[in-house]
Amino acid sequence: MSEGVLRVVAVNAGLSEPSSTRMLIDRMATAVTGVLSGRGVAADVEVIDLRDLAVDLGRSTAVGFASGETRAALDAIESADALVVASPVFNASYSGLFKMFFDLVDVDAMAGKPVLIGATGGSPRHSMVLDHALRPLFSYLRTVVVPTGVYAASEDWAGAERPGDTGLNHRIDRAATELASLIRPRASTPRPGTEAAPAGARVAGPGARQQAIEAAGIANFARLLGGS
Repeated sequence: MSEGVLRVVAVNAGLSEPSSTRMLIDRMATAVTGVLSGRGVAADVEVIDLRDLAVDLGRSTAVGFASGETRAALDAIESADALVVASPVFNASYSGLFKMFFDLVDVDAMAGKPVLIGATGGSPRHSMVLDHALRPLFSYLRTVVVPTGVYAASEDWAGAERPGDTGLNHRIDRAATELASLIRPRASTPRPGTEAAPAGARVAGPGARQQAIEAAGIANFARLLGGS
């Protein structure tokens, strides 16, 4: 990525293929970059499909620390300038896969990060998932959630929109404008264990850092098994 280009990371919790949740993610991300481009600001978008991380997420949750592709995905969202997230509605809330992923984030790295939330479902009745589930989760993570959440029911994908109405396109555009107004380049903050080393000291590379993370997780898991 070029210097000065904002990083927007989109998290798609849709499970099916094709996925209406992925469609919503793509439209929201495109709207955000469109608003930023209109203001003369360049942005790159990275989409993380959680269905591709399902097995790795289960393993990471079981042992208490993330590794492999899940670790790379977490690093991406923790260092992003802004997030666009969406989940299908399962039993009046976000999906379990979505919860597993965000259970593993570093809360301190999320503080102050602008977030656009979205959800999809079969009926407009499930739209309250935005305020009853997604918004509280990201408030707990100390992010800044834009006022407009975007919910897309099945009927939203087929309905023609009239000028001035409040259909899906209108909600996406409004939410994208709100997110673009909040995005500021985030200062680069070293993760624990990667701070600048004193002169002459050996600097650990990515492989050493990953080994340290896994060693700490294994030690924690061993303590739990021992009941200490």
